[in-house]
Order: sequence, then structure tokens, then C-alpha cells
Amino acid sequence: MEQLFEKQDALLNATNMGVVRNFINHVNWEAPMLCIRGPRGVGKSTLLRQYIRQQYGIGSEAALYCSLDFSYFTQHTILEVAEKFYKHGGKLLVLDEAHKYENWSREVKEVADTYPNLQIILSGSSLLKLIDGDADLSRRCRGYYMPGLSFREYLQFYKGIPLPCHSLEEILAAAKEIAAEVNSKCRPLQHFHDYLKYGYYPFYLKNPIDYYPLIEQVTNYVIDVELPQLRKVNPSNCRKVKALLNVLAQQVPFDVDISKMASMIELQRNTVIEYLGHLADAKLIHLLYSDLVSVKKMQKPDKIYLENPNLLYALATTPVKIGTVRECFAVNQLSYSHKVEYGKQQGDFKVDGKWTFEVGGEGKTFDQIADLPNSYILADDIESPHGNKLPLWMVGLIY
Repeated sequence: MEQLFEKQDALLNATNMGVVRNFINHVNWEAPMLCIRGPRGVGKSTLLRQYIRQQYGIGSEAALYCSLDFSYFTQHTILEVAEKFYKHGGKLLVLDEAHKYENWSREVKEVADTYPNLQIILSGSSLLKLIDGDADLSRRCRGYYMPGLSFREYLQFYKGIPLPCHSLEEILAAAKEIAAEVNSKCRPLQHFHDYLKYGYYPFYLKNPIDYYPLIEQVTNYVIDVELPQLRKVNPSNCRKVKALLNVLAQQVPFDVDISKMASMIELQRNTVIEYLGHLADAKLIHLLYSDLVSVKKMQKPDKIYLENPNLLYALATTPVKIGTVRECFAVNQLSYSHKVEYGKQQGDFKVDGKWTFEVGGEGKTFDQIADLPNSYILADDIESPHGNKLPLWMVGLIY
């Protein structure tokens, strides 16, 4: 145990408290057990250590942060650590990189049953493994998804420009005032297109040269290792799954033709729909349906986007189409706290069943949504709103 506390103190000492992501305020830290999932590199481990440092300080033995890929866990079990920690007065056990420990969910369940007063926080980057493991803990574990940086957070982290969050309701009701506030502190368009290329994952600052290769590496790991192991995808089809992602990265979002897509990558139609579901669970793509209420298993999506614009730039082998980037950004940011549906013939997206959005460039008109109530244009390359025509970057202030 001493070894674990010494490692924790070293990690907490090295943890920068200068900027803490707003996500920390949306977690119920009092829950007996919670799990924070998210793609590799979005800052989950840093956030957990920041929370411990805020609430317990350095040197406290009431909380214990363990990454389950520590060499310590090659010779010790979660059960063993939890028992010793609890008997010595431990209150909070944080198990990071949970997916790297075999049978983690079974042992965590046993710990929770044996020591009901011990609070447990889980985290990890293997979304598929954590989703599958959560099934064993679903009745007692509160789950959270931690996304990459919003445009607002990018300005704060990368440029030192602090801005408050604004809900979508606030943005729609007070667009002029909010835009004026942002414009008084920076020129948002000066930074927005850089954000679309490399602002989503916080690790760009540490390693800009390897930024896209690292994104590709994570994507390949999901497809080559996790899909065969956790979703029983035939390893011989992994190259076809990569080809599918490549197709999605290079085309302007279109009404999905699954049969055509299946023919292009030489897979059966139902197999393609099944694989798309796995990729969506792994947060590599985002599937849009025209009616979320009646979506059925094995139903084809109406539109498909890569999960975020940085992923789009990393995987595309031809120049990225700006229209695709804009829509990808809008879906990514709006989906954090809202239900986004495909707008069919009227507008690109419908949000929470009550707002319709059309996404485009500076010259985008209201022709397609002119007669719809609560309809808005999200336009690129403008700094200030004009009526219901809002700057696209403003939805990047939601979190």
C-alpha cells in the first residue's frame, strides 16, 4: 500500500491545477459508485487527480488513486487493495484504466458488496469494454461520458481566453449579447478553423507532430483489437471496417445507402449495420436517425458522421470537404447535452424535437427552412448573429 500512496503523491504533485475542465461540475461525486468513460487523451486521468487534490489534498490516505496498468497489479488484486485500504480508513478508491484489468467488473462488484461504505470511481478509455462491463454493475454504477474539448475549452486551454458556458437555450435567446461578449475578448474566427483541425484532444500541445498519427493509432486499436475481442468481429473484416471509416471520412454527409456501402466494402448489408453500431459505441462515428423514438435494432441510420472534426482530418486521405467538417462539428457539440435527429427534407438537424438547424457557409439562406418555426442557420465565417442566422462557432460554447 505504501508504494501506491507514494505513487499517488508523486502524480498529484505533478498535476496542474491551473485549468480544470467544467465537466467536473457535472459529475455527482457523492454517488457510491460512478464510471467516467471517454476516448483516450481527453483528460479523464487528469480530471480524477484534480478532484482528489481539490477534495483531499496531497498526502491524504483517505483517497487512493490507482491506475490498473500499474505494475503493482501484476502481483496484487483489486480485492486485496480494497480490503487493506478500507481497513486503514480509506473512503474513496479511484480505479483508472479499469479496462486493462482482467475481470475488473466482477472484482469491483465484490468490493462494493463487501464494503458498501467505500466509494468507488472507475474510469477508462476502452469504451466498448467499459460499456460491456457496466452491464454487470448497471444497477449501482452511475455512468458519465467525458468528451474532448469544446471550442470554448479550446480557447481556454490553448489560448488562455476564459469564457463562460452557455446553454443552447441561452444562445438562442441572447445570441447578440453572447457573441458580443466573445468578440470583446478575442476574434473567434481567427481560432475556429484551427480548433476544427487540432483542438478536440488536449494532447496536441504536448505532441503536435504526432497528433494525427496518435489519433490513427487509437482508431486502429479499437478496430484491430477491441472489435474482434469484445464484439466478435471477424479479424479478417477489420481492413473492411477501416475502409468503411475511410469512405465516411471522404464523402459529404448523404442519405445513407447501406446496400451501396456494403457493396463497396464487400460485406453483407446487416453486417455493415452491425459494424456501424459498434463504431458508434466506440465513439468513432455518430449515427443520426430521423426519429429517435422509434429507432429499432438493425435499422439503418439516416446520416453518418465521424465523431469529431479532428478525427475527420486525421483519417481522410483526400482533402476534407468543409461542408462535412461544419456538420460534423455541429453534431458533435450539440450531442453533448441534446438529442440530435436528422432533419429529413427540412433542415440538417432537429434538436430535442423542437429546434431545426441548417448548417452552411456565410451565404447560407433560409430557403429550405423558411416556413418552419424555431428554425436557425448556423453559419461559418461570421462573427455576429443576424436575426436567426447565428455563427456556427457559438454552439461550441455549450460545455
